[in-house]
Amino acid sequence: MPADRERQLILDAQEGSHEAFRDLVELHMRRVYDIAHGFVADHDDAEDIAQEVFVKVYHSLKNFRQESGFSTWLYRITTNTSLDRLKQRKRSVARLVPMEEAQITGVVMNQSAEQSGESVLIERALYELPTLQRAVVMLRHMDGFSTKQVSGILKCSEGTVKTHLHRGLKKMRKKLEHLKEEVP
Repeated sequence: MPADRERQLILDAQEGSHEAFRDLVELHMRRVYDIAHGFVADHDDAEDIAQEVFVKVYHSLKNFRQESGFSTWLYRITTNTSLDRLKQRKRSVARLVPMEEAQITGVVMNQSAEQSGESVLIERALYELPTLQRAVVMLRHMDGFSTKQVSGILKCSEGTVKTHLHRGLKKMRKKLEHLKEEVP
């Protein structure tokens, strides 16, 4: 969709057009879901996050001033909502399960039956990264955003993005080497 058309949809939605808002949702739903799923690795949670994101967007759209791109603003909301969900999940698991079991449960939850071999190892290494490093690696390499776009989404400098990307990829390489040695 051309940028002018999206800009017009935003203006129409800000003026109360439900049809324009629905078009914006349809335009961005898949990408929002994919970003959320990348964080939480659970279909139901990712769908819930996507719905929550669009509710937040609906209520905040009148205040959107188009200083940054709509997609940057939207993906920032998606990232923050996903990170909030991870924090909630971590608190819930910590209250219900002893730490060793929580770590094992987290690994098992992230491994679905249809995944195999290398993708499971990559996903496991990714989910063992600290949250910000994981966010940067996912947004940059899995979702294909540029360093500048990632810095806009996460509200940090491009240098910070590059540092976390470098550190995250380095940790993942090291972890993958270790995991490959464990697998017969």
